[in-house]
Amino acid sequence: MVVPEFTLGIWVLLQLISPVANYANGKVMEACHTMVPGHGATPQSDPIHKVKVNQTSFLPGDTITVTLSGPQFKGFLIEARKAKNSKSDVIGSFTLIDKEVSQLLTCAGKEDSAVSHTSPSKKSQVQVYWNAPSNIDYAVQFLATVVEKDKVYWVRIPSPLLFPSNVHPFTMLQTTTVSSLTSNPIINLKKLFSAVDCGKKKFCIRNPVNCDPENERHCFFLSFERENHSVLIEMSGPNDGYLSFALSHDQWMGDDDGYICIHEDETVHIHPSYVIGRSHPVLDSSATLEAMAWRLADGVIQCSFRRNISLPGSKRFDLDQKYYIFLANGVTSEGQIYKHSQQPLVTSEKHDVTEHPKNIGGSRSSLLLKLHGAFMFVAWMTTGSIGVLVARFFKPVWPKAFLFGEAAWFQIHRFLMLCTSGFTTLGFVLPFIYRKGWSQEAGYHPYIGCIVMTLAVLQPLLAVFRPPSHDPRRQIFNWSHWGTGTAARILAVVAIFLGMDLPGLNLPSPAKTYAMIGFVAWHVGAEILFEIHAYRLTRKVEILEDDRIQILQSFTTAEAEGHAFKKVILVIYSCGNIAFLFTFLSAIAQQ
Repeated sequence: MVVPEFTLGIWVLLQLISPVANYANGKVMEACHTMVPGHGATPQSDPIHKVKVNQTSFLPGDTITVTLSGPQFKGFLIEARKAKNSKSDVIGSFTLIDKEVSQLLTCAGKEDSAVSHTSPSKKSQVQVYWNAPSNIDYAVQFLATVVEKDKVYWVRIPSPLLFPSNVHPFTMLQTTTVSSLTSNPIINLKKLFSAVDCGKKKFCIRNPVNCDPENERHCFFLSFERENHSVLIEMSGPNDGYLSFALSHDQWMGDDDGYICIHEDETVHIHPSYVIGRSHPVLDSSATLEAMAWRLADGVIQCSFRRNISLPGSKRFDLDQKYYIFLANGVTSEGQIYKHSQQPLVTSEKHDVTEHPKNIGGSRSSLLLKLHGAFMFVAWMTTGSIGVLVARFFKPVWPKAFLFGEAAWFQIHRFLMLCTSGFTTLGFVLPFIYRKGWSQEAGYHPYIGCIVMTLAVLQPLLAVFRPPSHDPRRQIFNWSHWGTGTAARILAVVAIFLGMDLPGLNLPSPAKTYAMIGFVAWHVGAEILFEIHAYRLTRKVEILEDDRIQILQSFTTAEAEGHAFKKVILVIYSCGNIAFLFTFLSAIAQQ
C-alpha cells in the first residue's frame, strides 16, 4: 500500500502547488473571459488599486498609456472592454513597456489582447501601451484584476472611460443616469416657437438669417427673453439627436457655460453642461433650470427653460454680461452623444442677451477658413485654369503681340500662374494660423494640400531656369513643366473636393459636389474643344499645302477664322469659369 499512499500524497501536493504555479508565471489565459483567478476565494469588494489612462479620448491608431498602481501586489491581468458591456470581447492590442514585469497574452484568439505578470515579485506600479483599433466608435474601459496574495485579490477594477474623439455618452459617471440628473419636472410644449418677437421682445440668433422655426424645419433658432430677474430661453432645430448652445469669453470652444437638449427614447433631456477645453461637455444637474419644456414633431426638436440671471455660488455665467454665443447640433445613438457634424454657429461679436432685443445671425465657419477656401478656389478654378489654356492654345493666336518686351501670351500666362502660386501660398498658411498647428481631424486634405503647395512653388522655380528654345534640354524642361503643372491641378481639385466636405468650411451638400463636378466638366470640355479645333485647323492647313494652293489669302483666312474661334471660346470659358467661382464664393460668404 506504499505506492498508493505515495501517489495520493503527490496528487494532493500538486493540487496545492497548481494555483501557486499558475499564479507565478502569469499564464492565465483560462481566466481571460471572467478575469477571476482560480484561487478558490471570494474577491475583495473595495479596490485599493487604481487604473489610469494618460488621456480620455483617442483617434484610430492612437497609443494610450495604461497605468496600474497601488499597494504592493504580486499578480495582475489587464484587458480592454466596451464601456457599456464589461463582459464583451477584448478590444485592441497591447505593447509592453517593461518586459521584466509584464507579458502579453492571447485571449479569445486575439494576440496581445491582454497583459499579465511574469513572476510573483512584488510591484506597486505597472505601465503598458494600448493600441487603439481603427474601426470602433464606442467608449472603451480598461479592467484590471490584481492579486495581493493567493486568497486576497480584486476583480475588474475599472479605469476612467476612454472615448473616440467624436463621441461621448450622456452619462459622465457610471452610476449616473440622465434621468437622475433631472430634478425639475418637464412638460411638453403645445406649439412651435415663433420668430415674430425677435428684435422686439426677444434676443434671437437664427441660421439661416431671418428664418422662422414656426414654418421652416431646417431653421436653427435660439432666443432669450428677459423677465425680471430671469431669462426664458428657447432653442429649436432639426432633430438629429441634440441641440446645444454655450456662452463663451472667446470664439474658441473651452471653459464655457453650456446647455444641451438631448433626444433619447422619445424624450428630451435638458441639462446645463460645462465645456472644459476642446472636449466633450460634462453634464450637470438641471436643478438650476425652471419651467423646462420640450416638443418633438415633424423632424424638429424644441426645448425651453428659464434660468435666473445670476446664480450665486454656481459656476454658471451671469447672463447680464457680454459673451460670444455658440449654437451646435449633432446626433445621438444608443446612449452616446456624438461630436457635432458641422461647425457650431458662432456670433461675430460679444452680446449681452439681457440688454436690448436684437435679431442677429452668426457664422459656422471662421473668417480664416473662409479666406483659405476663397483663395484656393480663385487659384485653381480661375487664374490657374485660364493660365494653362492661354499657354497651351494661344501661342499662334498672338505670335507678334508683345507686352513689356515679351510675347503677350507668355506674359498673360506668367501673370496668371504667379497669381495662382501667390493665392495658394496665402491660402495654405491660413488654416495653420487658425488651428495653431496641424489638424488631426482633416483627413487627407492637409496632406494633399502640402503636395499642391510644394508643386505650386516648384513651378515658378522651374520656369526661372528655363533653357532657351534651341537648347537640347528645352524638351526635358517642357515635359517637366507640363507634368508638374498637371499633377498640381489634378491634386488641387482632389484637395478641393475633400476640403468642401470638412465642417470648417461647411458648404451646402450635395450642391457643392454637383457644382464642383460641373466645373471640372466645364474645364475638361473646353480643353477637348480646343484640342479638336486645333486638330481640324492643322488638317485644313495641310490640305491647302497638299493641293499646292499657295494662295496666301486662303491660308490667312483659315488661320484668322481659327484664331477668332479660339478667342470666342476663351471668352465664353472665362465667363463660365467666373460664374462657377462666384457660386462658390457666395456659398462661402453665407456660412
